[in-house]
Amino acid sequence: MLKKTFFQIHWFMGITAGLILSIMGVTGAIYSYEQQILKWINTDSYVVHAENRDKLSPAELYTHFQQVDPNIQINSITIAKDPTASSTVNIVKEGARRGYNMMVNPYSAEVLPEIKGQGFFQFVQQLHRNLTVGPVGKQITGACTLMLIFFVLSGLYLRWPKKHSLKQWFMVKPQLKGRNFLWDLHAVVGTWVVIFYLLLACTGLYWSYDWWRSGMFKVLGVEQPKPEMQGGKPEGQGPRGASGEQRGEHGPQGRPHEEGRPTEGRDQSEANARNPEARQSWDATKGDSERRGRTEGEGRGTQPHAASFSPEQMQTVLTQTWTGVQAKLGHDYSTLTLNLPKKADGKVELSFVDPIPQHERARNKAVYDYQAAKVQDVELYEDKKLNEKIMSSMLPVHRGSFFGPIYQFFAMLAALAMPLFFVTGWMLYLKRRKQKKLTQAARLGNSAVSIDPNAKPWLIVYASQTGVAEQLAWRTATSLQEAHQPVTVKTIQQLALDDLKTAPQVLFVASTYGTGDAPDLASGFAKKMLNSTLDLSHLHFAVLALGSKEYPDSYCSFGHAIAAWLKQNQAQALFETIEVDNANPADVQRWNTALAKVSKLDLQAMHIDKTFDSWTLIKRELLNPASLGAPAFNIELQAKHEAHWQAGDIAEIQPGNSTARIQAFMAQHQIAANTAVESLGMPIEQALWNKQLNTEIEPFANMEHLLEQLHTLPSREYSIASIPAQQKLRLVVRQQSNQTGELGLGSGWLTAHAVLGQEIALRIRNNESFHLIDDNRPIICIGNGTGIAGLMSLLHARVRSDYTQNWLIFGERQREHDYFYQTTIEAWQTTGMLERLDLAFSRDQAEKVYVHHVLRNQAAELVAWMNRGAVIYVCGSIQGMASDVDQALNDILGENTVEQLRQEGRYRRDVY
Repeated sequence: MLKKTFFQIHWFMGITAGLILSIMGVTGAIYSYEQQILKWINTDSYVVHAENRDKLSPAELYTHFQQVDPNIQINSITIAKDPTASSTVNIVKEGARRGYNMMVNPYSAEVLPEIKGQGFFQFVQQLHRNLTVGPVGKQITGACTLMLIFFVLSGLYLRWPKKHSLKQWFMVKPQLKGRNFLWDLHAVVGTWVVIFYLLLACTGLYWSYDWWRSGMFKVLGVEQPKPEMQGGKPEGQGPRGASGEQRGEHGPQGRPHEEGRPTEGRDQSEANARNPEARQSWDATKGDSERRGRTEGEGRGTQPHAASFSPEQMQTVLTQTWTGVQAKLGHDYSTLTLNLPKKADGKVELSFVDPIPQHERARNKAVYDYQAAKVQDVELYEDKKLNEKIMSSMLPVHRGSFFGPIYQFFAMLAALAMPLFFVTGWMLYLKRRKQKKLTQAARLGNSAVSIDPNAKPWLIVYASQTGVAEQLAWRTATSLQEAHQPVTVKTIQQLALDDLKTAPQVLFVASTYGTGDAPDLASGFAKKMLNSTLDLSHLHFAVLALGSKEYPDSYCSFGHAIAAWLKQNQAQALFETIEVDNANPADVQRWNTALAKVSKLDLQAMHIDKTFDSWTLIKRELLNPASLGAPAFNIELQAKHEAHWQAGDIAEIQPGNSTARIQAFMAQHQIAANTAVESLGMPIEQALWNKQLNTEIEPFANMEHLLEQLHTLPSREYSIASIPAQQKLRLVVRQQSNQTGELGLGSGWLTAHAVLGQEIALRIRNNESFHLIDDNRPIICIGNGTGIAGLMSLLHARVRSDYTQNWLIFGERQREHDYFYQTTIEAWQTTGMLERLDLAFSRDQAEKVYVHHVLRNQAAELVAWMNRGAVIYVCGSIQGMASDVDQALNDILGENTVEQLRQEGRYRRDVY
């Protein structure tokens, strides 16, 4: 229930917040490389031709611009050591709250071209932070960021595997198809980005919520700066741009890139209080008023710029400072910024960047006393503690540059991957929703799409044992609904005479079970309806009959019996009965085509979804050495993905050809080894692994032409003997051989041809008619031979639920050789988990004893268990065992009672 709740919340939030997070991810990825991109597209502004002379000093640049325009007010000047790097002069400019950075030629003072692309990145930044809609958008992005943390944690919980391995956690499995592949891509890539998303979310919330920011300071043990009581600076006149906005590392210098950037009109002191890194940058230019005793009370509209100095005095100060810093700083640097002093107190504030900085915001600060000719108050970034570095460099931590360029690159890829989860999540949701809506609509007789009011309603009736006919019935209903037809779907046991009398057209999808019988739940219809006489002259019908040509005497016989009965009662066939051999896709499509032709509707292609997943064969163990019967094997497989099934479900295997058979086929048709199949990008040996090789082949021009003539081998079904909690899928497979001694397709593949460690194509098919009841009523498990598999899964599940009212009746040839899973069964009996155990080993005595004999001998006990509400499960061979057990139950309980048990779901069979 907890997992289901988390799943519901996870997908609901995903389809609501996913689009916003996708936008934030893509814009964040773009914005994280703003500096590199701007520098790349503005080479003329950042790079100059190196000349064989010194660069102009700050004093020389100041003097030049004072001569060009005496009204220019300079905040700061940045010089880079790289001879090809331009210099930067930050000036006061109306509308630029942090000043405007002019890129200048360091040798001639020529103003270089203005930085292009800043407007685009400002838009990207606003889209990333608040969707460009101000405070409301900021609240939306903040809430979505909180949801991202939930997505990461709940996603890990939801995909937590039963067994851990690096491959299981981190490898995408391209061999999966359809919904399984989408889920695997969503989950595995999600695991790749867990660390990145958690860090991005936790640091991103720094700017979203005051309480989160305060919490980060407390957790990391850093004192949170307090707001300073100071007047705001007029736009463009504060020294903000001097070092706070210049890139000493010569990144983009045309606009601010501070994570603490305040909104328009907010006092700078508030922004500094909320963001220590912004405050650090501010302090680098204005000085700490408490530490240096500076007055910062100039109100808006005042001009505190270097009015205390004449141009000649400023030139002298800058010359003394530049010369003194070069001689006495004692630290190498890549760029150095001098902030023009605002008053004659003998001090100039400067900031400098290490030759190889940790990241773009790793700045050092110092003060130069030009009167005393000494450097003081040096604050090196590298001397800070890690927690202080983090809290003063939140933007680099957020974008990943704090951890180095490799991490930043992968963080950018992770951010770009955000839309992948939105798209795959929506695809998974829509697939599930579409099927659910169409199925529910058909069950209720309503359509999920608009219905043609003039269309005749369709009644679809299915008779299914293991779910294939049911699946085809619903696929047919979906196809008709999409063509705007009214459809009602019913099981054959729900079909009443009035349904046939009132329906204008009916489609039957009917499986043949066992040796030509109706499915268990259709037995009542077969006995009563098929022997009745009705006037169905108004009715048009068609029948889709399912069967297997491996049983030619009874192939599709129940479907044909329904068609014959309808015709006898004057119903009119829309087209002749269509037979489906082992769910062959071509046969299914013939049904769809015939239906489209007679109805004149444009029906979409229909097929049975057989998406095989890749499993690994991990164990093969002979269960009956020296047995009189054919060898039976315990087969164990392990999924390469998170697999789910229920006790009673079926494993459908795609068999393959042995290497010897493939080589013989190639030799027969003179095909050279490793001949390439160009359209598939694989050698012919690989393409032939699952093809029918014993068919007539006409001359072929190429490998593609050959493969077109070869059908895919039919799949094989086996009862599952384990439950998911056991972390493996177990089968019991007995070898089957033909008259020439050649092993059967499925049994040969699993017990002989496939090697341990080989990949096996397997899909789990829901077998609802054999599922375990979900309460503690007694169950009676009856089976023989390899039928023990289906019974073992039921008993494993009962033991896990601590339900002890279990009775097992099992038969085989010899106890000494054929007592499958003896240790487990006897342990259950010893511990009281198996209340009753009866065995029938037919060859251990002169007179053969089978399970139906045990059942008759225990008739009184059987009746007592049935009176306690017991449910009967039968698994094994239909010829002999299942039919004899059925007859014994009819004799003991009465035929009507047995039929009632079937209808109530208290008599369930998985027989073959």
